[in-house]
Amino acid sequence: MSPLTDAQLDRYARHIVLKDIGGVGQKKLLDAHILIVGAGGIGCPAIQYLAAAGVGALTIIDDDVVSLSNLQRQVLFSENDVGKAKVEVAKVAAQRINPEINIIPINQRLTAQHIGNDAAAFFAPFDAIIDGSDNYQTRLLVSDLSVAHRVPLISAAIGQFQGQLGTFRGWEADKPCYRCFVGDALDPDDCDNCSEVGVLGAMVGLMGSFAAMEAIRVVTGFGQDPTGKLQLFDGLAPSMRSINLPKDPHCKSCGAPAAT
Repeated sequence: MSPLTDAQLDRYARHIVLKDIGGVGQKKLLDAHILIVGAGGIGCPAIQYLAAAGVGALTIIDDDVVSLSNLQRQVLFSENDVGKAKVEVAKVAAQRINPEINIIPINQRLTAQHIGNDAAAFFAPFDAIIDGSDNYQTRLLVSDLSVAHRVPLISAAIGQFQGQLGTFRGWEADKPCYRCFVGDALDPDDCDNCSEVGVLGAMVGLMGSFAAMEAIRVVTGFGQDPTGKLQLFDGLAPSMRSINLPKDPHCKSCGAPAAT
């Protein structure tokens, strides 16, 4: 493990003095590669904080372009970016925050067809996945791929004044996957659309930042392991609570049928 440079010691000093991260943890971050699915409301703050934290490589996948209505909550973008590919704008913004990190933009939607027969090779570099997508079809695909290739998944979602976040390692015998939580009898498009129901921009920022923190936790191992718990946020109350998620023994992704 090569030592941190003088510039890195200065840049990441506030991480390094944390006894639960330190220089070893910061070096883990610099060597880490995180996949971010969705460069929207959740993805934008996650990208900002992971770039600032010194995560060595971020792969960002999204097929959308910036629209004026995004600017209320997607804080990487400005009016000058309207009409541009989100992943390309996010790359420039992230490297402006931290020029030494590597950003790999993929300007398309994550689908089974996109991954194709090279799924193992595609997922091999990743230490964690942050899923901030806005439809169950993508969320369940990401969950299944997370289980199949044993990459920890941080899944975050928001709606109006509420947010939820969980870390999943469904391949472990006592840990649920995201599919255990939501099941597989859902309409793939049955997700609340923020254009129809609305969303508080600051709540999106909270959930995206929390997702970044959990990805850093996965890489460095600080604190307690939250896997198997769902964190629920109510911005109206305001309140926050945690619930345990059981593993579904019949889950077709991580349960006994899947194992056999």
